[in-house]
Amino acid sequence: MNRMNVKKFGFAIGFTGALVYAGCMIVLATVSKEAGISFFNSLLHGLDTTSIIRMDVPLLEAFFGIVQTFILGWLIGACIAAFYNVQIRK
Repeated sequence: MNRMNVKKFGFAIGFTGALVYAGCMIVLATVSKEAGISFFNSLLHGLDTTSIIRMDVPLLEAFFGIVQTFILGWLIGACIAAFYNVQIRK
């Protein structure tokens, strides 16, 4: 079996997470609060997002959120690839 490149897989997962975060930002920036609640309620299968959706997120907070999402995604992806590589050695 082939080994996974830890850095590349980490980047792929981190970038995918950042894209999802950016998509969420775009949805909330372009629709009304009610439409956003309806969208995320249907996406999250019965979880009521009414009390947790904020429409007035400051730009700096959104920037830090997308950066943190990328970093966490990179770490998760790198761990998955590293654990995979360790398992195929055996």
